[in-house]
Amino acid sequence: MATIFSKIISGEIPAYKILENDRYLAFLDVFPLAKGHALVIPKNETDYIFDIDDKELGEMMVFAKKVSKAIKSAFPCAKIGVSVVGLEVPHAHIHLIPINQVSDMNFSKPKLSFTKEEMESMAESIKSFL
Repeated sequence: MATIFSKIISGEIPAYKILENDRYLAFLDVFPLAKGHALVIPKNETDYIFDIDDKELGEMMVFAKKVSKAIKSAFPCAKIGVSVVGLEVPHAHIHLIPINQVSDMNFSKPKLSFTKEEMESMAESIKSFL
């Protein structure tokens, strides 16, 4: 069964894409904890991040690093927090979240809500630094 992320990859579901290549995709989280909160996913559907081949996992982290630098430039913050929870969607993904303190990565906090225009603007802002 295809996950929501597989449907984003195939174009069945729209997303606010930031960066894409033949193996990985980065896009804005539609239930963000902060402005610029993005997800990085492998295009090969794998449920658990530690089931990903070592080489691919390393490449995914390098891809995420490039995206995180652009996010930090677009949304100045102390750091880009990295989280892998793996329970929400059965497709491995890395959360990249602009943070100024540890509590900024509390997933039990209420999620933010932005308009389509605001999301598009955030994505374009990040892309401008790639």
